[in-house]
Amino acid sequence: MASLSTGEPQEMEVDRRGESEESGDDETRRKSINGKEESPVDMDTITLDPEEEDVDLVHCRIGKIEGLEVLQKAKTLTLRQNLIKKIENLDSLSSLRELDLYDNQIRKLENLQNLTELEQLDVSFNILRKVEGLENLTRLKKLFLLHNKISCIANLEHFTGLEMLELGSNRIRVIENLDTLTSLQSLFLGTNKITQLQHLEGLHNLTVLSIQSNRITKIEGLQSLVNLRELYLSHNGIEVIEGLENNKKLTTLDIAANRVKKIENISHLTELQEFWMNDNQIENWSDLDELKNAKSLETVYLERNPLQKDPQYRRKIMLALPSVRQIDATFIRF
Repeated sequence: MASLSTGEPQEMEVDRRGESEESGDDETRRKSINGKEESPVDMDTITLDPEEEDVDLVHCRIGKIEGLEVLQKAKTLTLRQNLIKKIENLDSLSSLRELDLYDNQIRKLENLQNLTELEQLDVSFNILRKVEGLENLTRLKKLFLLHNKISCIANLEHFTGLEMLELGSNRIRVIENLDTLTSLQSLFLGTNKITQLQHLEGLHNLTVLSIQSNRITKIEGLQSLVNLRELYLSHNGIEVIEGLENNKKLTTLDIAANRVKKIENISHLTELQEFWMNDNQIENWSDLDELKNAKSLETVYLERNPLQKDPQYRRKIMLALPSVRQIDATFIRF
């Protein structure tokens, strides 16, 4: 195995405070410490082990994918944080299960048709404008396209086995073309330009839905998501809590940083464990009655609401919701 630094595996974490802003046209984005652009290295200078199954080439200043034919036993290939502009010369690596191209300078999804065993693909933090060229990757379970320039959800209809889709921090305006993704469990669409919750009816297995930092004004279109457990809607323009009648399995509900004036229509969410309602306009203590049926509720965020001005703020929450162990960022001491 060859590596100039150790990379952490890509894990999906939900940022309840909103995700990073869109990338710019940034072929010159990555600078060295002295202010000069990094120059690519020749692949001939990197020693590859033909017996290695997990190949880690993180931050090696690789400018072109080449010379990897010896890696016939590779199951995982990590090329994150390099200077790669084009996906190429991977045809011989037909045994690959995971391919990581996070943080490069790639403009197009291409030349992946031979990687039919691929189960995880990460091309986050690149310069992609389209989802394309993935038709042969029918075994894909996780697809990460975070922080690109993708403007529409398309060309995913063949991914009937896909379990996780990350399209956060792009330029998407409409939720669409997801009907065939019947195995999807987690969908991340944070930091886009989406105005409406729609076209989610076919995602019956969805357990996590994150649409933070968009332009949503109404909670709707979630009726068929009966298995939903985590819903993240922070940093939108929502004024009323509604439309959650069928989402009885919710354990986490995040509506922070919206325009909500009243906690309502959630008394049936008895499995709630975390409730994020900070940075809204809640002013009546009686609203907390909506949470009394959630006997496992442990975390409540209500800071930066009018309620917080009450000098007995924490004490009143503790009395109203005795199961709670954390109020805002502070744990309760007994």
